[in-house]
Amino acid sequence: MGKANGDCLSVYKLSDRGLLKNLEIAIPLGRWVLIENLGETLDPSLEPILLKNLTKQGTGYYIKLGDKSISYSYDFKFFMTTTLPNPHYSPETCVKVSVLNFAITPSGLEEQMLNAFVGLEMPDLQE
Repeated sequence: MGKANGDCLSVYKLSDRGLLKNLEIAIPLGRWVLIENLGETLDPSLEPILLKNLTKQGTGYYIKLGDKSISYSYDFKFFMTTTLPNPHYSPETCVKVSVLNFAITPSGLEEQMLNAFVGLEMPDLQE
């Protein structure tokens, strides 16, 4: 998707040393950033990006990342992935992001179908 728009997707890990510096470069340029291999807790330095804490200064919008205020491009896209099979994020985190689960396993699908069937046949047992 990013190639069609001429954007560049940059892939980082949360453990990378220059992550904040790379984000400071990518945000004003409108690049797409993917942070992979996340755990169940997020780095607090990502809060302004997740909440889109933008401030208007003059004719542009700025975001405070760390101790710096950097120009914000609306072409910037931020993605995060995890390899955890069934991550449980806090409600505070779920409010800040859109969580998509692409990992469908046969046992998980079986559990969902069983839950739907029990809900139709015996709602009291489902509760």
